[in-house]
Amino acid sequence: MFVCVHNAGRSQMAAGYLRELSQGRIEVRSAGSEPADQLNPVAVQAMAEEGIDITVAVPNILTTEAVKASDVVITMGCGDACPIFPGKRYEDWELPDPAGQGIDAVRAIRDDIKARIQSLIPELLESPDHQQQR
Repeated sequence: MFVCVHNAGRSQMAAGYLRELSQGRIEVRSAGSEPADQLNPVAVQAMAEEGIDITVAVPNILTTEAVKASDVVITMGCGDACPIFPGKRYEDWELPDPAGQGIDAVRAIRDDIKARIQSLIPELLESPDHQQQR
């Protein structure tokens, strides 16, 4: 699960990459502590340049149930708004907020997210929880 404040940029780009690069082998969720009304159009554009369409995504409110249902929770600047449950893996990715940024800045954020996702996928696929789900 990817969590950021507005669930309109960073977390949606991360979710888009994880869906695409894992080829559907990993269940993906994303949410925000204060979801925006719509996706960041520059984030949508940056992902389209990679051939990934995130236009069907909608910013979602962060719920306790969604966190409970996730094995790994990756936060991107939501601070203390993310509920903590024992037995879950939590990571905090410090990434600049793409809100209000131009395409060049968002491309750099996108590329950073892609590199992190590429490292994350093998870890998730090899996790004991994922092995049991097969």
